Amino acid sequence: MNQLSVRKSMCGFTLIELLIVVAIILIIAAIAIPNLLRSRIAANEASAVGSIRTLNTAEITYASTYPDVGFVGLSNLGGAGGTAAAAGLIDSVLANGGKSGYVFAVTPANAVNNANTTYSIVGDPASTQTGTRHFYSDQSGVIRYDATSQATANSNPLRPRRRLLLYRESRFACSLCVFVQCRLKRRS
Repeated sequence: MNQLSVRKSMCGFTLIELLIVVAIILIIAAIAIPNLLRSRIAANEASAVGSIRTLNTAEITYASTYPDVGFVGLSNLGGAGGTAAAAGLIDSVLANGGKSGYVFAVTPANAVNNANTTYSIVGDPASTQTGTRHFYSDQSGVIRYDATSQATANSNPLRPRRRLLLYRESRFACSLCVFVQCRLKRRS
């Protein structure tokens, strides 16, 4: 009977053991959550750059399709398609001016014979939780950014990272090929 009571007292976890486990989980969460927020901001910024590229393409397509109107605002680029008032070149979410934590505005300008010949696109984060950089583009197609305030035509242009990565990948691939060739020569 004495052994039975000892076994009953040994079943389960003590309060201290449970508190230690909870503390470890909280420490891991405290480390992981800021990284999750940073990755979400980076994803929102990448989406904003993609949306600005989409808007640039839509503006060029619209101006080519309706040359007597030229460049237009967001509302004309969205819609069901087929008319100058609703061209259907962008999705309804982007046509409403917001997507992935960013707010977009397209401003057509410089009307010549009632056709707008220039435009500017601005993409700003809806809050500091959704992004940190502000983006700008115009009819040149160059996307610019500013980390502190609304981006303008004088802001820094985005640098394409893809080319740098491809260069690094090609250098790695060349190094790998040389390594493999050396190994094959040693075997023969």
